[in-house]
Amino acid sequence: MGLTVLAVDAGNSKTDVAIVTAAGEVLATARGGGFRPPAVGVDTAMDGLAETVAQALTTAGLTSVTHVSACLANADFPVEEEQLAAALRARAWGATVTVRNDTFAILRAGATEPRGVAVVCGAGINCVGMRPDGRTARFPALGRVSGDWGGGWGLSEEALWHASRAEDGRGTPTALSHTLPAHFGLPSVYALVEALHLEHIPALRRHELTPVLFATAADGDSIARTLVERQAEEVVSMAVVALTRLDLLSEATPVLLGGGVLAARHPQLNDHIEHLLTERAPKAVPRVVTSSPVLGAALLGLDRIGPREEAQERLRAHYDA
Repeated sequence: MGLTVLAVDAGNSKTDVAIVTAAGEVLATARGGGFRPPAVGVDTAMDGLAETVAQALTTAGLTSVTHVSACLANADFPVEEEQLAAALRARAWGATVTVRNDTFAILRAGATEPRGVAVVCGAGINCVGMRPDGRTARFPALGRVSGDWGGGWGLSEEALWHASRAEDGRGTPTALSHTLPAHFGLPSVYALVEALHLEHIPALRRHELTPVLFATAADGDSIARTLVERQAEEVVSMAVVALTRLDLLSEATPVLLGGGVLAARHPQLNDHIEHLLTERAPKAVPRVVTSSPVLGAALLGLDRIGPREEAQERLRAHYDA
């Protein structure tokens, strides 16, 4: 069959895998659950991934591939990439293995070559950049402890903070003190905080408050608008630092915007990002990425085994159809 790639995009909530040929033909795909080594341990996480990979290999009629291109959540430091790469090599799914943070999958999915910067704003926020010569730029992206701000979880927390203080008199009045509890059919922020604390509302449902924040901002609430503008500042700050580290600030360079918060295309957020990029990185070319991240993992794999341009076009056509 020739050269083949096992592409893996493993996030905290779901995993997508694909087996593709050097010609860009997709032989098989499969979807599995989340990949969370910090929560369950590397071995258990790999066992879960193995079920999804086995399904794809069986469908493709293969037992192994030429190269494994894995973009994995929680691969935030080189030592973690090395640990996960060793665990993948032990599974003997491919002759060679490359492990990257899953943000690189979004970057490669949105770029026509391995060159550019991607900012992902989903549950959290992260940014990576790369050049064809192998140079990369990245951040630990571990939350506030590593200097990050925002993402869906962070925005919901900030919105609740302002809403609570507005309701009890410690803070500036904001419509968030009404719109946030109303989303859950509750009469007050106090009732919402109590419901979250007692887990009458599951903690994961806090993510539902982020769209409420954006809707409140769109209605003109000053506190909500300030939070949205702060998120835009954070996105642009990360992008500009990555561009600077890679010496790309003076070149026309794609800045790919991915993750649920950015892919939702909230006008105030995305328009402000474009405005700030125009001021601070005039040659940046911002673009929202909605392609499946496993496409990016597959393209990174094809980069490794030396594809023809038509192979990449065929692969993109499959995922964009």
